Amino acid sequence: MKNLRELLAASTSGILSTGIDLGALVLLVGHHVSVPVATFVAALTGAVANFALNKYVAFRDRSPINLRQLARFHAVFIVAALLMAGAMELVVARLGAPMIAAKLACAALVFAVWTYPAQRRFVFARALQAT
Repeated sequence: MKNLRELLAASTSGILSTGIDLGALVLLVGHHVSVPVATFVAALTGAVANFALNKYVAFRDRSPINLRQLARFHAVFIVAALLMAGAMELVVARLGAPMIAAKLACAALVFAVWTYPAQRRFVFARALQAT
C-alpha cells in the first residue's frame, strides 16, 4: 500500500499528540473545568506537536512553513476539536462513559473520519505545497 507508511506515521503522531492532549484534559477536569471546554483547550496542547510531526515525519513535507498551510491546519484542527468536544459531551457527559476510554475512542474515530483524510488532502497535499 502506497500510503501505509504515511498512515502509520500519522497515526503515531496522533497517538503522541493525544497523549499530550489527554494529560492536559485530565489536569483541566481535575481543576473543575467542564468536559467540553477542557476537551477543546486540551486539544490545543497537542496541536503544535501534531503539526510538526505530521509535517516533517508523516507527510515528509520539507517546504517552508507558510501562513496558508498553517491556516489549513488550523481549520482542520478547529473542526477536529469541535468534533471531539461534541463527541465527549455525548459519550462522557450524557452516556456516562469513563473519560479516558471515551477520549481514546473518540480520538480514534475523529482521526479516521476527519483528521487524517483532511490533513492528507488539504494541509499536506503535495500539489498544495507549490501554491
